[in-house]
Amino acid sequence: MTEHTVDRADPDETGEQLPHDLMVWVLIVSEMLVFGAGLWAFLAVRISDVDGFAAATNHLHPVAAGLGTILLVTSGFSAAVGMRLNRSAPLVLAALVGVGFLWLKSHEWASLIASGLSTESHPFFTFYYLLTGFHAAHVVAGILLLLLVAWRKRATEVSAAVAFWHMVDLVWVMLFPVIYLLGSL
Repeated sequence: MTEHTVDRADPDETGEQLPHDLMVWVLIVSEMLVFGAGLWAFLAVRISDVDGFAAATNHLHPVAAGLGTILLVTSGFSAAVGMRLNRSAPLVLAALVGVGFLWLKSHEWASLIASGLSTESHPFFTFYYLLTGFHAAHVVAGILLLLLVAWRKRATEVSAAVAFWHMVDLVWVMLFPVIYLLGSL
């Protein structure tokens, strides 16, 4: 009887290799660092004007942002299901739910702009528009990636797109409490 032995030096056999091309992880980590730097800058400037940031936060729509958070987390779950089952429908659903998030965000931006609140109004809004706008650009990219891989259905591409989408979710989960909830403290 022959035993199968696993060569521990082979990362494919031991599961020690990252589950994507290295460049996917470089992209994800670099994007997380950019958003992290933006949040640190936001917090650093907030320290110098806690009352002004709190007053600015009162103009936001935290219930809509909370609903947007639920949408993105649900979308991430749908994307994971699509990847796991190798099915297009959950990937398309994840993209459509991402569109719902953008719809909510665009209504908030429109409301703020109609109220005369711009990047020039207060440093809070400079950071708000930069961080949420940059995030929205990533949501658009993620939606396009999810739709593309739903159409092509190549496992490695689906996995990479879903990893990117989870990064988009994670960024929002970091942005939401800092921007929407911290000001009320």
